[in-house]
Amino acid sequence: MYTYKNQQLKIQNSLTGKKELFKPITEGFVGMYVCGPTVYSNVHLGNIRTFMSFDMIYRYLLHLGYKVRYVRNITDAGHLTDDNTEDKISTKARLEKLEPMEIVQKYTVDFHEILRRYNFLPPSIEPTATGHIVEQIEAIQKILDNGLAYVSNGSVYFDVLKYNETKHYGILSKRVIEDAIENTRSLDGQSDKKNPQDFALWKRAEPEHIQRWNSPWSVGFPGWHLECTVMSTKYLGDQFDIHGGGMDLKFPHHECEIAQAEACNHQAPVNYWMHTNMLNLNGKKMSKSTGNHLLPQEIYTGDNTILSKAFSPSVTRFFNMQAHYSSILDLSNDALLASEKGHNKLMEAIDALHNIKTSNMSTFDVTAWKKKCYDAMNDDFNTPVLIAHLFEAVKYINQLKDDNASITVDDLTTLTTTIKTFVFDILGLMNESDSDSANTDKLSGTIELLIKLRAEAKANKDYALSDQIRDELLALGVQLKDGREGTTFSLN
Repeated sequence: MYTYKNQQLKIQNSLTGKKELFKPITEGFVGMYVCGPTVYSNVHLGNIRTFMSFDMIYRYLLHLGYKVRYVRNITDAGHLTDDNTEDKISTKARLEKLEPMEIVQKYTVDFHEILRRYNFLPPSIEPTATGHIVEQIEAIQKILDNGLAYVSNGSVYFDVLKYNETKHYGILSKRVIEDAIENTRSLDGQSDKKNPQDFALWKRAEPEHIQRWNSPWSVGFPGWHLECTVMSTKYLGDQFDIHGGGMDLKFPHHECEIAQAEACNHQAPVNYWMHTNMLNLNGKKMSKSTGNHLLPQEIYTGDNTILSKAFSPSVTRFFNMQAHYSSILDLSNDALLASEKGHNKLMEAIDALHNIKTSNMSTFDVTAWKKKCYDAMNDDFNTPVLIAHLFEAVKYINQLKDDNASITVDDLTTLTTTIKTFVFDILGLMNESDSDSANTDKLSGTIELLIKLRAEAKANKDYALSDQIRDELLALGVQLKDGREGTTFSLN
């Protein structure tokens, strides 16, 4: 039995830059926080890669028998980020002539639908920024009381230089304060700050700012970084095990989280910081302005001009798992086609296990293979190495199919249970022979065949058969539409 009690799980800790043995604060329990989306637009593929990586990590921790409290927030407050004076939620609300909370609801629903399609487990808690305004105001007051923030013209700023007298602002990103000063951009309201590198805990709202709340300092809104400090510590404690997010959040967001938590609670908030790397498209950074851009749903619908065909959510998930979460991953049509072939071979091998004949001996060391699979995952969740081991099993299964190898009943049971556990429970893949998408493809293929037969009937002037095909399909809820470019169909 493989459990956390007999496994040596190691995690690459961004804080120390080292791969460390994972020891949770409380034995058998794990607290994990991951920065969620700002819900002002459709979730993008880079976000999906990050959330998918932590979904895999969550799944593996659960599999090892840990009780995991996984918290992933929803940013639904219109913050001004440190490098942008635009409140994206309010801006989108004006463009679409909707209330900010309508924008939030619309894109939160979209986010959940995408995650459902890609077979994500829901987090234990999914708190929202607007649901924790009171707690954020209380945290700001505590930082003020501790002398590490100041009020200026109705806004409240964190005093980075004062904090840096006793702590290290830059401990996570390995930056020094002089670099932070030099690289700070000029922002709206910059003159309110004592020092340019200070960051907002509370911003006084300008008249045009839609989302606003009362506070002791002004009518305004919380700073970008504060919500994650408040919600992570509220639900996981002043110190917890794992904090994750994309590498782009390491500075300033996560750096500021550490400073705020230290200023509030006088201790480092997180033991293991984990960061996922970037996702590129065709070797370049994804960008809407250049057209080098894909939404997650455009991959499985095929509604795009970049890919040659639609790729199922499970194939896309398999593609993501073929790279380590901390490495740069390049999405391309060729890469997805290759992943689709590998994914299908894996599923075909799993399906073939039902018909394998057993023998009185095994020609493959299943126990050693199983240990290698766990060793890969215990080495900082090394999914590409795990997948390589899974394909060792695929090769063996194919040999069993062709009677070129043998296996005992016990080893077949172990092999079947183990490969299904890693493929479905931990990697989160789906066997598409049982999925809705596969059934949809089969239905479409059947209808297209009937359309072809109807066209042949028309060509042969067999109008009775042509009408019969049309009418019987209509009775089944399939409406054919004849046009200049051929016949299409819709499902009623």
